[in-house]
Amino acid sequence: MLQGLQTARGVMRSLGVYYRDRGRAEAMDRLYSQFVNPGDLVFDIGSHVGDRIAAFRRLDARVVAVEPQPALVRTLRLLYALSSGVTIEPKAVGRKAGTIAMQINIANPTVSTASGAFVDAAHGAAGWEGQAWDKSIEVPVTTLDALIAAQGTPTFIKIDVEGFEAEALAGLTRPVAALSFEFTTIQRDVARACIERCVALGYARFNAALGESQTLGEWRSTDAMLAWLTALPHSANSGDVYARLA
Repeated sequence: MLQGLQTARGVMRSLGVYYRDRGRAEAMDRLYSQFVNPGDLVFDIGSHVGDRIAAFRRLDARVVAVEPQPALVRTLRLLYALSSGVTIEPKAVGRKAGTIAMQINIANPTVSTASGAFVDAAHGAAGWEGQAWDKSIEVPVTTLDALIAAQGTPTFIKIDVEGFEAEALAGLTRPVAALSFEFTTIQRDVARACIERCVALGYARFNAALGESQTLGEWRSTDAMLAWLTALPHSANSGDVYARLA
């Protein structure tokens, strides 16, 4: 009972954070309009409470929303079940299909993760004080290749899976026009692995938006992007790297 109330509070907190700011939503639309056109298919990997789904739908794109946390899947269905342009997949995404243990942060579900290394990196790190992963559940895992086979090839893939981004990209063998993945300064090695995977897939140009700024900087080569990540101060905390084909 208590855990259920804590879960509900965590979801409500996320809804407030991610839906309340109209200026943030407008900035998100401007950002994603650089990659997404009306009628395009988009994969939202790690949908959380669906604020990116809302942005993609405002751009008139079709969305495959992939989210493994049961409480968040219920939330997404409440918000988007009546939208014919949204398909919800209650799964994690990794390098191969199967199941995996998901570490749930009940009070802050946005940082729940399938990566034990992410939890280890967060413990004791500045800016991550008070975070606790207090529940573990088994969730099904699919791959980006399997999603493409079932749903079609997207124009854009957004990946935000709390330290599991490189595992998600390992399950993609065919590049799409553009993609993004979240990075954190507590796991720069994961971001480097993601860039290496992107290069192997044929991506040649990279950009980044810090935090929730929804603002890109300059497009960089692979080496320049790696140098930029290395030079970031720890306090930058997180952001998203964008990759596109040459």
